[in-house]
Amino acid sequence: MKTQVYRVLVVAMSFLFLGVISCKKETSSEVQTEEVGKLSIDFEKYELENGLQVVLHQDKSDPIVSVAIQYGVGSNREKPGRTGFAHLFEHMLFQESENVPQDQFFKKIQDVGGTLNGGTWQDGTIYYEVVPKNAMETVLWLESDRMGFLINTVTKSAFKNQQEVVQNEKRQRVDNNPYGHTNWVIDKNIYPEGHPYNWQVIGELVDLQNATVEDVKEFYDKYYGPNNATIVLAGDFETEEAKAMIEKYFGEIKKRQPVEKLKVQNVTLSETKRFSHEDNFATTAQLNMVWPTVEQYTKDAYALDFLGQLLSDGKKAPLYKVLVKEKELTSDTNAWNRSMEIAGKFRVNITANDGKSLADIEAGVFEAFKKFEEEGITETDIERIKAGLETQFYNGISSVLGKSFQLAQYNVFAGDPGFITQDIENIKAVTKEDVIRVYNTYIKDKPYVITSFVPKGKLDLAANDSEKAAVVEEEIKENVEEAVVETKEEIQKTPSAFDRSVAPKEGESPKLNIPQSWSTSLSNGMKVYGIEQNELPLVNFSLIISGGHLLDSFDKIGVANLMTDIMMEGTATKTPEQLEEEIELLGASIRMYTTREAIIIRGNTLVRNLDKTMDLIGEILLEPRWDEEEFGRIKTKTINGIKRSAADPNTVARNVYNKLLYGEKHMFAYPTTGTVASVEAITIDDLKQFYAKNFSPSVSKFQIVGDLNQDKALAALKNLESKWASKEVTIPEYEVVNTRDKSSLYFVDIPNAKQSVINIGYLSMARTDEDYFPATVMNYKLGGSFSGNVNLILREEKGYTYGARSRFNGSKIPGTFTASSSVRTNTTFESVKIFKDEIEKYKDGISEEDLAFTKNALIKSNARRFETQGALLGMLQEMGRYDFASDYIAKEEKIIEEMTLEQHKALANKYLDETKMAYLLIGDAATQFEQFKNAGFDEVLMLDKEGKEVKLSDVKM
Repeated sequence: MKTQVYRVLVVAMSFLFLGVISCKKETSSEVQTEEVGKLSIDFEKYELENGLQVVLHQDKSDPIVSVAIQYGVGSNREKPGRTGFAHLFEHMLFQESENVPQDQFFKKIQDVGGTLNGGTWQDGTIYYEVVPKNAMETVLWLESDRMGFLINTVTKSAFKNQQEVVQNEKRQRVDNNPYGHTNWVIDKNIYPEGHPYNWQVIGELVDLQNATVEDVKEFYDKYYGPNNATIVLAGDFETEEAKAMIEKYFGEIKKRQPVEKLKVQNVTLSETKRFSHEDNFATTAQLNMVWPTVEQYTKDAYALDFLGQLLSDGKKAPLYKVLVKEKELTSDTNAWNRSMEIAGKFRVNITANDGKSLADIEAGVFEAFKKFEEEGITETDIERIKAGLETQFYNGISSVLGKSFQLAQYNVFAGDPGFITQDIENIKAVTKEDVIRVYNTYIKDKPYVITSFVPKGKLDLAANDSEKAAVVEEEIKENVEEAVVETKEEIQKTPSAFDRSVAPKEGESPKLNIPQSWSTSLSNGMKVYGIEQNELPLVNFSLIISGGHLLDSFDKIGVANLMTDIMMEGTATKTPEQLEEEIELLGASIRMYTTREAIIIRGNTLVRNLDKTMDLIGEILLEPRWDEEEFGRIKTKTINGIKRSAADPNTVARNVYNKLLYGEKHMFAYPTTGTVASVEAITIDDLKQFYAKNFSPSVSKFQIVGDLNQDKALAALKNLESKWASKEVTIPEYEVVNTRDKSSLYFVDIPNAKQSVINIGYLSMARTDEDYFPATVMNYKLGGSFSGNVNLILREEKGYTYGARSRFNGSKIPGTFTASSSVRTNTTFESVKIFKDEIEKYKDGISEEDLAFTKNALIKSNARRFETQGALLGMLQEMGRYDFASDYIAKEEKIIEEMTLEQHKALANKYLDETKMAYLLIGDAATQFEQFKNAGFDEVLMLDKEGKEVKLSDVKM
């Protein structure tokens, strides 16, 4: 379950501007329509007798339905000493209920072709599903069962398991990450003891460990009733039928305790508070400066959102000018406001360049503030922010789930799904005077909380006068399995008007309906693919230039990656600042990035601005500026990123794993960013030579999806077609040597790591291999989903991890089979053994039931496959990359339908051999390495972070 992810989504979606919308709301029996423009987000709202708020939004563009239930309970409803309960309970609601057996929530939704998850943040908790429309009743049955028929099933063993899972989530997201404890230090010191935002959503480790079943039941009884919830149903349904189902499944659930709305509790600081912490995973220092502000939906909150962007985003921003350009103290500047239900805070976040002092950065921040005061704000600055918000709004409602989130958010926190219109007006009303006013009110000369997180042993980099932060680091202990003794009692069933133990019938599944696409070639040799989708006035496109990292030379690894940065730094006729502003004024986004096999330009814009956006693409591509000053900054940024990643266990695991499997003579053995040494050696002339040699329409493909037909799409490409001349480009082919013939255990030491990162696997197939897709289907029940065997054991049964998966990953070049997880440090040995045993057992074959589940999950989910422009663009990219026919998805569906148990078993035996795999562990060697020496592996080796063997005598254990 995703802690806090939902909050980020709804914040993005609530920044709305010029949203051409029609909102329909129901008050008693009267339906009103608020016209703002031509795009409709119609909804109907009513309330059941038990207090459940119901919002319906009909959208028949795709044969799918989204259900979102948002409860008015987040971590702000907890008590000191009992923190983390809202998030812990979110996990508990996925376990079982009176009529849904253990671990069946995920499986039943996947079995109907759906997806589901939940999220918790300070102010709320949400559960959501997206399913083919024939499974709508199944979702309502499941959601109502955990709302009204769950608490009798909360046992000590189930609770103990989820306690472990949540603790592992904390270790993964917080304890094992650079700067992971920052939010804890900030919130502990900006909000006073007892304030609902004083603690973290994930909770205190000691509180999670001490929680009891009785605590959980009390929390559930108070906050998880229908009278504290909103259900949003969006998608392809018949209104009267939906109402009847909602009444049937939710109407009989009894009200629970009344939940009063929290009062606003904004805070002030009487003095600046300064803290430092030596971070186990940091290689460079990071500064945060935080000021208390105001709650959401207030006039000042909107202006503060603008202030954050104006201070830090882009090359005009004063923080960028001072800290990046003038002083070279950092490569990135970030500032944002976060106004929540009862309070808010404004934050400046700066990660220093290697060796740079945070005292200097703090001084630089105030120098930037002074520049902001002197230079002021222009009307253009305000308008470019608003232009981006219009596009952002449309992106936020591009799926039925996005619409569900938005309607639920407004209903819970503003009391009306139709608040969307007022939100738009509030944002449109922000002026430059408002921004200056909130700067003077909340930031200028006001006390703040400042945190300095520095690498171990480098407190001299901290800001001046910092005191040690009271961060609590978990001690690594020996794993002791605690047996939970429970008396076997029959679960008491809550009375119901009908038999809830009988799952609803699904009805007929929607048939596969692949959107119509077109393709053609331009006169310069570039292939173009397109799909017309008229739901929103948006266009999404990508230009994929084959080669990328493969075209790097071994002595200059990282040139391709630097190319994609330098080409976004202005054009021959536009400075970097001018180019950035022109993109923003169009409300567009243009990204350029490097992958192993391509350089990709990705764009998103309003359809009315497509021609102007493509003109800019043409300039970026054909008229690079080669700005020497920006090139220096890009190199510095890249080198600092490489150094920072050296302490990140997941990055270390990826880099070492690739080197072990591909060998030093293959380019895939090296990260696309290069190494510190290789990047330092690169000159701007290297980039110019790379560009002249390797950029050509002959190795490029363009994909476009949006509210335009083929003729309009091709018209937008005319300039690029006529000006971009073709040339021959040769992409190197590296021999893939797969001679692995033994099981090897490799260990990379990261002292005091709270989790071990596990990667197990070897080289396998290319995406174009005829067995690749069948093998992917075969892997589904092993580790291809939440209901995969490795996840059910390592997470749901043992509580060792937050998640475990396995997958095939190939392209035109043979890729890998990999099983992976991050596990609690003291369960490393047991987890590796479980992976190894499960891979071995899987070759014995699966049951008819598991094969049916695999087929249902993969085939029925195709109903959700074509909903958004992003999904359609991905389909076109797949077609272009591998020269697949437009009906390739239908052919893959047939492979799934026709797979037999015998074929499944044969594929498993052909492509899974645990006796020849590499077992790579990134973790704490002092406590974990010794037990692997005699564990049955053909070899056991210690490696450094570059994948080179280390003598055991040199390791401190």
